[in-house]
Amino acid sequence: MATKRPSTTPTVEPLEDEIIAVRPAVSNKPVRVGNERYMYFTERDLNRILSNLDGLRQTVFPGSTAEHELNAQKQPHFPSVCLIGLGRCGSNIALDVASLVYNARNFYLHEFNSQEKQTREQELRPMRWIKRSLHFKNSNILKPVFLIEPLVMLGDLDKDIEGRIRFSNRAETSGFLRDYTKMKIMDLSEVHAGGAGNAPILGQYLAKIILNKDTQRFSNADWKFIHSYLIDSCGIKANQSRLYFYIFSAGGGTGSGMASEFGLAQQYAYMSKTFDTRSLPENEENRGHSFVFEPIFTSGICILPNISDHGVEMSEALHINAGRLLCKYLAEEWDFSYNFDQDEKSDASAMHRIRPWNAMMLISNDIMRYAEETDDGDIQHIDVSTMEKYANQYISQQIFNILTAQAVTTDYDENYFRRAGIDIGETIRLDANDLFMSLAGPVAVAYAESVMPGDLSATEKLKLFEKQATPGLDIDDLFFRSIDLPHFNKITQAIEGISLLPIESTRYREILAKYKANGYNASDIKDLHFFNNCSSVVSIVSLPKDYKLSYMDLNKLKSHLNSLFPNTTLKRYALVIGASANISLTTLIVKSPCLSDDFLTLIAAYIKRCFAVDNYRFDEKLDEAMLDFIRSEQFDEGLLDSMLHEFENPAKILDTNWYAIKPMYEKKYRELINNKDKFVSINDIRLSRDSVKKAIKYLREIYRHKISKTRVISLYQQSSKAD
Repeated sequence: MATKRPSTTPTVEPLEDEIIAVRPAVSNKPVRVGNERYMYFTERDLNRILSNLDGLRQTVFPGSTAEHELNAQKQPHFPSVCLIGLGRCGSNIALDVASLVYNARNFYLHEFNSQEKQTREQELRPMRWIKRSLHFKNSNILKPVFLIEPLVMLGDLDKDIEGRIRFSNRAETSGFLRDYTKMKIMDLSEVHAGGAGNAPILGQYLAKIILNKDTQRFSNADWKFIHSYLIDSCGIKANQSRLYFYIFSAGGGTGSGMASEFGLAQQYAYMSKTFDTRSLPENEENRGHSFVFEPIFTSGICILPNISDHGVEMSEALHINAGRLLCKYLAEEWDFSYNFDQDEKSDASAMHRIRPWNAMMLISNDIMRYAEETDDGDIQHIDVSTMEKYANQYISQQIFNILTAQAVTTDYDENYFRRAGIDIGETIRLDANDLFMSLAGPVAVAYAESVMPGDLSATEKLKLFEKQATPGLDIDDLFFRSIDLPHFNKITQAIEGISLLPIESTRYREILAKYKANGYNASDIKDLHFFNNCSSVVSIVSLPKDYKLSYMDLNKLKSHLNSLFPNTTLKRYALVIGASANISLTTLIVKSPCLSDDFLTLIAAYIKRCFAVDNYRFDEKLDEAMLDFIRSEQFDEGLLDSMLHEFENPAKILDTNWYAIKPMYEKKYRELINNKDKFVSINDIRLSRDSVKKAIKYLREIYRHKISKTRVISLYQQSSKAD
């Protein structure tokens, strides 16, 4: 369907209080992207948004709204980070992270309290500074914060989500639910209480109902508070959260379908405010809280299903669902980042190029299988719940490390980084703006950790610019373990390795063995598209407090990154001090993971099942054609047209009559949103053949990524001449 864009002819419009604003004229028709319409509800009343934020703040910071407390201090700020766990898998992982942060905070609180008792009589100035900085006061107004405590939102289309959370093992111990007031449960049961039936298109459609409906018409009073926080207030001063992580399983129905809709609604509201040039009137209630341009960074954290497990057929619905999500995201990412025509660079065009997240981190559920293989285990005797438990542990570790990487320590001066060969301008806080510039598209994670080498307290501690390497720390081995197949670290009990394998596991294990045997010579391994076509990397080094790496170790790390990722445009580094008892290395690998075997397999499986014409669904012609479409210099769109139907067929993943289900959900939409102008049919949210083409174009772009090398030139350089 052709896209009808709003006119960009400026119109002068009188507003309240005689304020005149010049802005592009906007059509009354819904914004369309392809065959899909954006009609997300966004609260426009600033006073109502602020009131809703205050309502949420009262529950997040209980006791901070008493009259005498409000007079004594400013309103507490929302955490800079928010985790949104959607579906059963996503909500479980978000709960794990919240529990991890809660326990870490309690551990450090206990440690600092013990130190305080020991030094009460001879309290030194640093301890007094720590107490002031961490709000150690005889008051219950603000709890001391040692680590970033994210705001955690849990949502599912299952009406029993609250019971499932409250009676989980994590919730029953240590008073976690009672004390961690920053965790909120999104009760969506009044829209739908029976799940999405493992069909992401239904999860997506139900999310549209939730997000298109006026929040004032929900019977659940808390929803308007959460909606104003997640959707309406991004970028205003009253909402200090800048990083949002959406956690979900790609193979399910609820999380896979809902996550991208929630992300799109947030981006739509944010972009709408960005391109709105009106000057809104201010009064005493909202003065200073109007929209200001504050970058936000959002990331999906996508759990991919098992692919190469024994006895698993490639036609499973889990793989098809995951492939649909990946195809949809690449098409949206292509539109946002690469698909520019000369006549489509206006503000109105930008509103047609919305992607759900800035980046999407990919973590394979095969993590546990590879870990068991490494330990000579038999995967057939590992139950599903155990696999999910350890996969969740790995994911929680990565989120926890990213959350703690909010600031580069000031304990190191500029000379330290210079001696390590790292420009201070390359070091980052993992705040919204830096992440916005560094991470985009599919992202994989490489992770490893080591215990603190020896007891340095008995010997002279390593000086800041000591030329020798840190005693007992093998930075080469640490880096190697981070890109290795997932495995258990028997010393730290962590799961290490790469979150998504570049190629099939047997071949990758052979290449890694050769890489290590040759003294970490990357001549072979760097040719893998996963590393060679990577556009940027972000490396996070986390150290125990009172511990320093030598600049030689940091220089080794940079050398490994340079040799393994030869075509990166950006390399960013972050140092985190005191957030972990161990030394850990996290590397985020950007864009090139879409060229991994697992990623391509899932997309091809979805296209083959839900789009393919006739016998192309059963033979290998479409599989081979997909590879040719990526490799060939020219993209033969005509050949693709002959192999695929125009729209996906959702019935291909359901063992029931799709045409009987469709009107049931559309009737629900009409009943809950009683406005025929806002009606959206399920047909309108189907992926199209055009979406497949855009996804392939994105893959072609990354497949051809390379950078030019800097060459020194000089006006005084003389060319040698033969005599």
